[in-house]
Amino acid sequence: MRRARAHLDEILLDHAHCEKKAAGAAIKLLFSYPHHRFLQEPVADLAREELDHFQQVLGLLDRRGIHYRTLKPAPYGSVLHEGIRRDEPERLVDVLLISALIEARSCERFQILTEGLAETDPELAALYGSLLASEARHHRLYLDLAARLVDRGRLAARLDELSRVEAEIIAKPCDRVRLHAG
Repeated sequence: MRRARAHLDEILLDHAHCEKKAAGAAIKLLFSYPHHRFLQEPVADLAREELDHFQQVLGLLDRRGIHYRTLKPAPYGSVLHEGIRRDEPERLVDVLLISALIEARSCERFQILTEGLAETDPELAALYGSLLASEARHHRLYLDLAARLVDRGRLAARLDELSRVEAEIIAKPCDRVRLHAG
């Protein structure tokens, strides 16, 4: 938390990029899987919510005088996506499970920031506190959607595999301060 406090501008900037990527990933699902009707409405709702979060963070950046700019991401997302299987429906299952893991990690990090900033930056703590329920709901949605594609046993086994990969990724030190870095 000490490192995050020292780099709050960078954390906020990274957060904006993460929300934009989450919205983009949801929209990509809509276009990549139009034949899966069960995805369309819930994922469209999720994309709108992610864009709303993006706009909230942009507003906070503006109020704080932080210039929105390109930021080199942590390797977390790209490394996590490297293991996506190629054949369907396994590919879609992996995309949904990885999205669920990312949302769960966001929820964890937002909780840490909410608690760690409560006394020193109540505005930012309030923002992160307000986003916790959304992140948890997004996590659950991605898991529920994946469960429509394969049986629970296969889903749980694959989630365990991807969770181990994720644990390895976040265990590695990262030279950049990011929401999804070790």
